Amino acid sequence: MGKGISETIAPIGGIGANQVVGDLDASGLRFGIVASRFNDELTDELARSAVGCLERNGARSGTIDVVRVPGAYEIPVVAEKMAAGGRYDALIVLGVVVEGETQHAQMIIDTTGQAILDIACRHRIPVINEIVGVRSWAQAEARCRGGENTRGWYAAEAAIETARVYRKLG
Repeated sequence: MGKGISETIAPIGGIGANQVVGDLDASGLRFGIVASRFNDELTDELARSAVGCLERNGARSGTIDVVRVPGAYEIPVVAEKMAAGGRYDALIVLGVVVEGETQHAQMIIDTTGQAILDIACRHRIPVINEIVGVRSWAQAEARCRGGENTRGWYAAEAAIETARVYRKLG
């Protein structure tokens, strides 16, 4: 049994309940991405891989907006404004927070995570949180470099699938 999300999108076998599943067809959907400039060597990679995934799955470049903010703390306020505008089918938030010698990194991860979840629920829009919190630069690179193997690519797939599920639920 593997760890993480399965690559196959299918109903759960062996149950008779009605099931709603999404797919990875991004055509006709509109996406907003909020990317932190802090640690931009890595956040730029996350953004490139997220946009690449969206486009590979049918999104046109004109249906993807990328907004840059200084750091992770600025992500929620911009995501709030984007969600409130009703223009997007899903949002993706991207940042990299590397732990230092203080509790500051954990505070950023905790507070932004809760704010992003609140935005998603308040505005009824999928907001995929990939503010990557790690203990070392090596861990950050492992999660942010590598095209289809990055957290940016995963975030885009999650945004597409969740937006499709959301549409099916009406």
